[in-house]
Amino acid sequence: MVVTARPSYSRIKTALEAIEAHPGLELQLVVAASALLDRYGNAYRFIEEDGFRIVAKVFNVLEGENLTAQAKTTGLGILELTTVFEQLRPHAVVTIADRFETMATAIAASYLNIPLVHIQGGEVTGNIDEKVRHAITKLADLHLVASQDARDRVVRMGEDPDAVIVTGCPSLDLAGRIAGEGDLAKAFDPIGKYGGVGTPALRLDHFIVVLQHPVTTQYEAAREQVETTLRAVHALDLPCLWFWPNVDAGSDGTSKGIRAFREREPGANIHFFKNMEPEDFLRLLLRSKCLVGNSSAGIRECSFLGIPVVNIGNRQEGRARGSNVSDVDCNETQIRSAILRQIDHGPYNREHIYGDGCAGSRIADVLSEVPLRFEKKICY
Repeated sequence: MVVTARPSYSRIKTALEAIEAHPGLELQLVVAASALLDRYGNAYRFIEEDGFRIVAKVFNVLEGENLTAQAKTTGLGILELTTVFEQLRPHAVVTIADRFETMATAIAASYLNIPLVHIQGGEVTGNIDEKVRHAITKLADLHLVASQDARDRVVRMGEDPDAVIVTGCPSLDLAGRIAGEGDLAKAFDPIGKYGGVGTPALRLDHFIVVLQHPVTTQYEAAREQVETTLRAVHALDLPCLWFWPNVDAGSDGTSKGIRAFREREPGANIHFFKNMEPEDFLRLLLRSKCLVGNSSAGIRECSFLGIPVVNIGNRQEGRARGSNVSDVDCNETQIRSAILRQIDHGPYNREHIYGDGCAGSRIADVLSEVPLRFEKKICY
């Protein structure tokens, strides 16, 4: 199993637990790329604190946060992961979702004749993720998808129907756990536990969460886009917990926009965080009035929990979504109005678009039962 970024860990944590507990499986966990870096929240520390043993760490992120650095980071990942896989000699390699770093995992495993298992293929979005996801589908030998729609797409791409299995999304397993905590989730103090930067005395009984990443196909506009959202949120003067972006082309512009805003508006009603444990992030979402930005968490976990979402721009364009999502352009007036409408609406009915909260155990069972292979042909 290869984890390359903080969202990858939350996407796969319950599957890691189930694999480690399964008598017929052995987990070899490799952590790479931004999951190892302090500026993106040291996700590997949360992994270790959760009791997982990391058998290899791969440092392959090239500085620059532009398209060239993104491509070269992928190339370095291929080189380093090939060495790791050759040493570990796993019976299968599992790669997660569609971040650009996962391409390195898929290529390295494929050229070593190691069966490749792809989790969360077959979905549709904007961004470079769209190309990466479907390219990995064509390299993968076993597909564990989150929905029937995703399965249908993978089969239409020429994959063997017997090798495409609907398991659901493991991140919903965590969401189900947190939803079951009830009032216990409300006792969590994010600023006391994680620190962060910004206004220390926010009202945590009425706040919004913002998580906005750069769009790699529009990376030159990343700073302008995040500044638009910052102005919209600041004008509302609502308590806000804001999270740092992923390591994508354009994230340097997003980060500069956030830093410049903090200097201009030191008294703004906003507190900024790099990262936090997946369960704690979900506890915040469950307590929040609305999630704002362009994270897939708004599409997946928030639909499962019924949390209002304002989705900005086209990063999630085409992805199946629930009634909880309000889509807007990157326009200050639209963002501000949508936030107010969503807060006024309140919680939505929960929808099971991406699973029922039992994906982790299903994934472990499939990995233990399905014959693994690395030879494939197009099936139509």
